[in-house]
Amino acid sequence: MKPICTECLVRDQSLCSSLSDSELTTLNSIGRPRRLERGETLVWAGDDALVCANLLSGVLKLSASTADGREQIVGLLYPADFVGRPFAKEAEHTITALTEAELCVFPRKGFETALESHAHLERLLLRRTLGALDEARARMLMLGRKTAEEKVASFLLDMAHHLARRTSSRIAEFDLPVSRAQIADVLGLTIETVSRQLTKLRRDGVIDLPTSRRVAIRNPSALQSRAEAA
Repeated sequence: MKPICTECLVRDQSLCSSLSDSELTTLNSIGRPRRLERGETLVWAGDDALVCANLLSGVLKLSASTADGREQIVGLLYPADFVGRPFAKEAEHTITALTEAELCVFPRKGFETALESHAHLERLLLRRTLGALDEARARMLMLGRKTAEEKVASFLLDMAHHLARRTSSRIAEFDLPVSRAQIADVLGLTIETVSRQLTKLRRDGVIDLPTSRRVAIRNPSALQSRAEAA
């Protein structure tokens, strides 16, 4: 079988970027490619946590259900992000593909064994976990302190960082993997407020909206200014 690592699209950014040859060999022996169609669920909250993965392409959402059965998006995963929780017997969140997605999937038990055998790999995962915790705290600040304009501007900058970072143009363009209703869900706003803020940014020449999902950031510095809480 051809080593899966040789064709990895995010080798330089993922958990594997700093691994030794022996560590890569260990992961390569248990890793398997998997493709998800848009809307397909990798794991449901409460199910047995059977797999971990590196996200190679596409965008996934982490969601939970409220007491009245509504879905709440609690996070987004982008290429090079780690998916799943080693040493957790049950999945805490439902993980669903917002776009077509490709993953390198590891059986959870096998990945746990690799962590126990390779301290360096375990430290790298811990570092990424702490980084994800910092991002979660930043989202809490955004939801609690920022205005609607600041929230939408911050969200677009985050999208551009993850989805348009390989562009050679000064104008960052990307397709939103989420609907306006889902943006509102993530940001704690109404869909009408999100639409008003996007229209305002377009009217002011900060962004352009060629289609309902396509975003072009025309003035990155202005968008950054609007994202910063006063």
